[in-house]
Amino acid sequence: MSLRIQPISGFPEFLPEQQIAINRAVDVIRATYESFGFVPIETPAVERTEVLLAKGIAEKEVYGLRRVQEDGAEDSAKELALRFDLTVPLARYVAQHYGKLRFPFRRYQIQPVWRGERAQAGRYRQFVQCDIDVIGDETLSLEYDAEIPAVIFQLFRRLGIGKFTIRINNRKILTGLFQSVGLADDVAVRAALNVVDDLEKIGAGKVLHKLGELGLAAEQAERILHFFDTKGSNDEILAQLKAMEVNAAFAEGVAELEAVVRSAPDHVLPRLDDGELVDVTDERALFPDYFKIDLSIARGLDYYTGTVYETRLDDFPQVGSICSGGRYDDLVGTFVDKTFPGVGISIGLTRLMSRLFDAGIVTPEAAAIAPVLVTVQDRNALPAYKELAARLRRTGIATEVFLDDRKLKAQLRYADRRGFPIVIIASPEELDAGQVVVKNMRYNQEDRVAIAQIGPVVRSLIPVGFE
Repeated sequence: MSLRIQPISGFPEFLPEQQIAINRAVDVIRATYESFGFVPIETPAVERTEVLLAKGIAEKEVYGLRRVQEDGAEDSAKELALRFDLTVPLARYVAQHYGKLRFPFRRYQIQPVWRGERAQAGRYRQFVQCDIDVIGDETLSLEYDAEIPAVIFQLFRRLGIGKFTIRINNRKILTGLFQSVGLADDVAVRAALNVVDDLEKIGAGKVLHKLGELGLAAEQAERILHFFDTKGSNDEILAQLKAMEVNAAFAEGVAELEAVVRSAPDHVLPRLDDGELVDVTDERALFPDYFKIDLSIARGLDYYTGTVYETRLDDFPQVGSICSGGRYDDLVGTFVDKTFPGVGISIGLTRLMSRLFDAGIVTPEAAAIAPVLVTVQDRNALPAYKELAARLRRTGIATEVFLDDRKLKAQLRYADRRGFPIVIIASPEELDAGQVVVKNMRYNQEDRVAIAQIGPVVRSLIPVGFE
């Protein structure tokens, strides 16, 4: 019997050069999160089903967990499932460890999640999320909402993925608007928020139809749709919103949105260019080009209560949102009788990187993680070649030794196919003389170098991306 070796649809696996690019993106994300003071945590892949479903996640999208062969009633009674996202497990984590944490609690988390949705291009059933959240004890300043866009801005600028726009809104504005046309109960408001969240995807006509299905008259539905024609710069949109007299919820949302928009640039950090700090004024001057109010942003999940964010690539809108999140005031309260307001964002890294590969925005180049390959011309001298590699490693330069018994031509072909930028070549006689040849594979240049100087010489040749 032959086994099917293809991976299950929606559960991705990548070639080494792609995984290297993904890992390097994770390094940038982690470094950016930590530069703002976020600390790492991890939570189990498995949670109780009742925990995962506590905030309205659809049961059909949650993967249950069981052993292939259960021992009886005790096993079947255990309702366990793979986590759907990292936010609900965070809420459970904070409720459990409340007495040991210090608030505001700033955490980042980079782990896989599982969703039982239909697999399609760029959408997976298993993928890595990279989240940050700030959780407060009873209160949480809006300054944290303002800090989040600065984190997003710095992160995607460092990843070098082209022009993007961080779109921001406040759900209280939309909630107040819906209440003003007669959608009074929470269920109806949530349904309207979900409809509006699909505006860009399904178009105005279908949105009008769906609002009508919620019981709104045509005139009321048109009023809501007309609201999204509010355009202009951030200052112009805020001026228009403040001139509207809707209700208290609407006004509160506008005030919060203005506070966040005004404060966000102050959180931008200086940029590092080749290790040199660039004046933070330059970065803050660029920030408004990447940060726009978009009144149609609603976010579909029920737990968002205020500020909401979505980030998209300007030149590749088909990629969809590459980073989203927002403010939630009662998520942790589901698990403990206490108020823990929070704000955060999530990057679906697997989806993002796969779409960046497809669009050619990120082009994986090398299947080598080390920049240097030491070739072996005489296996009797293998200890000397190993010591050469060890010398480089001691200076912090990752190095691979070619250990198979192949001719030099085959070793160079291997180096070229793997994408090693630097190859060390030496005969036993050259090693005895204390010299090697350092070959720059990208420019096909060779230089004879004293072994005593090999570390500084090789380091000067390592291209960006292999540090």
